[in-house]
Amino acid sequence: MSGGDGRKTARNRIKSSTSTVSGEDHRELRNRKGLRKERGKDQLRILDVNFKLLLGFTIVSSLVALFFVFRSVQFSDGDDRLPRVITPFPAPKIMDLEMFQGEHKESLYWGTYRPHLYFGVRARIPKSLVAGLMWLGVKDGRYFMRHFCQDADELQTYGWNKHNGRNFGHQVLIDHGMTLTTSFLKSKVDGSGYGGDWAFRVGVQSEKLNEETPGSAHLFFYVADEGENALNLGRSVTEIHEKSMLAFGSRSDVGGWELHLKSLDDFEVHHVGLKTPHIHNLSDMVQGILALQVRNFGHLELPDTSDASPNILVYQISARTPFRADIAFVTGTDIDNARVEERVNGLTGTSLTSQLHKKENEFDDKFKKIFNLSDKLDSEFAEVGKAAIGNLLGGIGYFYGQSRILFPQPSKHRYGGDSILYWPAELYTAVPSRPFFPRGFLWDEGFHQLLIWRWDMHISLDIIGHWLDLMNIDGWIPREQILGAEALSKVPEEFVAQRPSNGNPPTLFLVLQDVVCGMMKNKFSATESKEISVFFERSFGRLEAWFQWFNTTQSGKYRSSYYWHGRKESQTIFELNPKTLSSGLDDYPRASHPSEEERHLDLRCWMLLAADCMRSISEQLVKKKESMKAYGETAKLLADFDLLNKMHFDKDYGAYFDYGNHTEKVRLRRQLVEKDGNVPSLELVREVLEKPSLRLVPHIGYVSLFPFIWKIIPSKSWILEKQLDIISNTSILWTDFGLRSLSKTSSMYMRRNTEHDPPYWRGPIWMNLNYLILSSLHYYSKEEGPYRERAGTIYNELRGNLIQNVMKNHKRTGYLWEQYDQKKGNGKGAHPFTGWTSLVLLIMAESYSEC
Repeated sequence: MSGGDGRKTARNRIKSSTSTVSGEDHRELRNRKGLRKERGKDQLRILDVNFKLLLGFTIVSSLVALFFVFRSVQFSDGDDRLPRVITPFPAPKIMDLEMFQGEHKESLYWGTYRPHLYFGVRARIPKSLVAGLMWLGVKDGRYFMRHFCQDADELQTYGWNKHNGRNFGHQVLIDHGMTLTTSFLKSKVDGSGYGGDWAFRVGVQSEKLNEETPGSAHLFFYVADEGENALNLGRSVTEIHEKSMLAFGSRSDVGGWELHLKSLDDFEVHHVGLKTPHIHNLSDMVQGILALQVRNFGHLELPDTSDASPNILVYQISARTPFRADIAFVTGTDIDNARVEERVNGLTGTSLTSQLHKKENEFDDKFKKIFNLSDKLDSEFAEVGKAAIGNLLGGIGYFYGQSRILFPQPSKHRYGGDSILYWPAELYTAVPSRPFFPRGFLWDEGFHQLLIWRWDMHISLDIIGHWLDLMNIDGWIPREQILGAEALSKVPEEFVAQRPSNGNPPTLFLVLQDVVCGMMKNKFSATESKEISVFFERSFGRLEAWFQWFNTTQSGKYRSSYYWHGRKESQTIFELNPKTLSSGLDDYPRASHPSEEERHLDLRCWMLLAADCMRSISEQLVKKKESMKAYGETAKLLADFDLLNKMHFDKDYGAYFDYGNHTEKVRLRRQLVEKDGNVPSLELVREVLEKPSLRLVPHIGYVSLFPFIWKIIPSKSWILEKQLDIISNTSILWTDFGLRSLSKTSSMYMRRNTEHDPPYWRGPIWMNLNYLILSSLHYYSKEEGPYRERAGTIYNELRGNLIQNVMKNHKRTGYLWEQYDQKKGNGKGAHPFTGWTSLVLLIMAESYSEC
């Protein structure tokens, strides 16, 4: 998986907030540059606590996170103009369109927009009222606080198995013998404030310790105000069963609000009120308070105290299992106070049960209508498909903050230093993986939208509009969006800043092309078609600027050639092959020696997609003949079969390759290296045994198939047969689980790129590229030509292998995975990964682009 600047490396060094309710090891827990800890490293018993140490490191980590939020460069006298890189694109914002206002905007106001949490709710505004769930998990007699999604928690499974992206979701979490179910429901009724009301239901079951002693559980539900507005405690905990209000307050967006807890089960409720701006460290603070309580009083319960004017209220719900609790959040209580109890009752108990059941049936009906799997696969496959789309939609998040941009020009402008801050911006987006990548990635988002537009066109356009509004005056969009303190707390500092010279595959054109084709084939209602047209009219200038940014900054030395900028040989003496992070394919082997002579085949094909999409938009929607002609000519040039073959085809291999300054004779060898004046140490350093020369780069893999993916090869060409040979050969790309990313015959196959950098795109199976390859196989299986039948046979076998392997892994592990092992088919990398791996649902449904 890659998002540009070291996403894989960042994943290997991702900051874990795993913790027990103890304080001794918080130096490791909050070390911002620390590697993910070995399992069990911090598994201390709850009584072993140094609360002052815990609190100290919590404060330090908070200050460090805030440093990166607010870090900017020093101003000096002189030029007051903004550098171009942080100057917004000079056009009306897409999100200001009328179609994104009014009822649409209000309907999406509240949501589960905190994907990095097991359960979290917020509004789509910068300083929102937020809510979330924590609980104490038990493993090997030790307590662990659960809050942030993370691999180290070792949950057997979790994720939204059903979520409609708007007002309903259902999730199952299994944590070492304890099963939690969470359900979310939104309601808009007369009297409710802006955005309506919402309800949260949690059910808990756990294994019995013995026949006489059932298990118990400790849940922590909290509400917090990011704007630091004071919250009010509703009732004493001793009154909670008679008077259900937990908290109340007032905000300018929703008016008066109240939070209520109702349940038919017996439980204890305790609370604590906190006043702090550091909401992203809440689990650390709560576990520290619990640890102190245990140490001083021997009770595992919150102290029922509060700071003055708290902006966070945390409620502990402790009960014997099984039990169930309903929490209702109602708004507009300052206007419609008389009906508050009625509205609370409507969002709890049997009424909530009925509404959740109705929403679940609606989800199932919509799923069946859109994807129609019943004629192709049995119900077991459908359940995995529902989990794929459900967790993708449930993983949509809202973020607000400022990207950090590298800016190596300290002298001329008042913006001295090596980085500057982008303008404050919001982003509504899906995320690749809730535990590992809970933020926006530009090249992933195009693949996400291939599913989301089929499910809900308005949500899809909303997300795409947010991304395009992040464009600067040059037409560049920061690829990885790390917005806000919570997002920053999960990313190593060296991977935060974005390079404005580097791009990322413009995959949004994948979905935009799909939408344009749908318009041409009358697949949308009249209202939808009108809104889509308005969207393209407003966004056309930004799309043109985006295209031109690629066409100028990523162009190669020769006409119709392109290469991914950002590869620098001088910085890669420790890499076997200099990575091409901006391509999204990270360590996929390119020319051994980066140069301006390079021609990257995949980028050429991405530019063909972009040019053809812009031609279609110009012709069908915005009616700009001059633009249509220009983009049409560019698309024709990039689709020129003879020119493509001249620049990228190797007849001996029957394959397409990159071109550049290359030698195969490189290796890593240990040498003494002095770093920053320190004592020399033995390091693996690249050794070149042969002078490189300008040539095709002989590595067959995903990149080799890009002309096939984009259907440039005529259906009657002998070269098409060669592509089918490459795909179906078990010694090259074919496995029983999907197509591997790099051929077994490649000298780079499954080789480490550095001592600490295992192979990533050098063998493992990735769903996004398999989906694109399947789409083309499906296309060629319908085209007249001598290879039609063979393409169909390969298509059916590959499709079956991919689906069966995903099913097998989901059944065994409970998750979709970032990638799959090419030898045994086992899931690898991040999990759950319902970003582009959720494309397996479109594969099940045989839903591909019809352009």
